[in-house]
Amino acid sequence: MQCYTSPTMPTKRHRHMLTETDEVTEALEAAARQWPDDAGKPGKLLLHLVHTGREAIEARETAETAARRRAVAETSGALTGTFPEGYLAELRGDWPE
Repeated sequence: MQCYTSPTMPTKRHRHMLTETDEVTEALEAAARQWPDDAGKPGKLLLHLVHTGREAIEARETAETAARRRAVAETSGALTGTFPEGYLAELRGDWPE
């Protein structure tokens, strides 16, 4: 992917264009209520939204990971004693080499 470098705004970073749909307008309005000092500055509001969205995703991922670990810990050993001693060796004895 190539980046465009403008003579007035030199950068090697990718730029993204966003059309202000109704959903984007509503998000900007909500952001302006959250960060009133940046109301009327859509670029800054969008950066706030991106940052907040990233934090929310990371928090959800952390919570989901913690929940999975709890589930593993809570069910660890739940099937102990379900199969008799030597069951796995016997089962493997039926497998072709």
